[in-house]
Amino acid sequence: MRSFVALMAVAAALVGCTVRDLPEPVPVSAIGARGPYQTGPASYYHDRFSGRRTANGERYDPKALTAAHRHLPLGTIVDVVRRDGRAVRVRINDRGPYVAGRIIDLSRHAAGFLGMLHAGVVDVAIYVVWIPGKERKGREDGDFTAETR
Repeated sequence: MRSFVALMAVAAALVGCTVRDLPEPVPVSAIGARGPYQTGPASYYHDRFSGRRTANGERYDPKALTAAHRHLPLGTIVDVVRRDGRAVRVRINDRGPYVAGRIIDLSRHAAGFLGMLHAGVVDVAIYVVWIPGKERKGREDGDFTAETR
């Protein structure tokens, strides 16, 4: 029993550290037609999470094109692009990642499109394509400006 309590105390301390180290969210109203919404390391969900509930109530499906992001509204569609040009379009359906410094967690299928299954973590840029409830404005090539009214 003591070891369980000690383990829980250590786990709580570690979670507290990682949450405090998270960067401030970029306001959705700051999304513009120029450049990425965010850049940084991406990781992907392990298969052991298959079937678990995501933040929007769905069950995680490793074969789906979905992702977890800390701040973007659930249902948001984003393009995730590696420096070498490989890209995948995913829907945000969960919160995370909760590892300091990482900006997005991808489903296994999405990670495969980016060629990151062996590496595990790669640098990416996130481009917002569509946000639920926001009116799309801009050119047809995918530029997006969030309507803030």
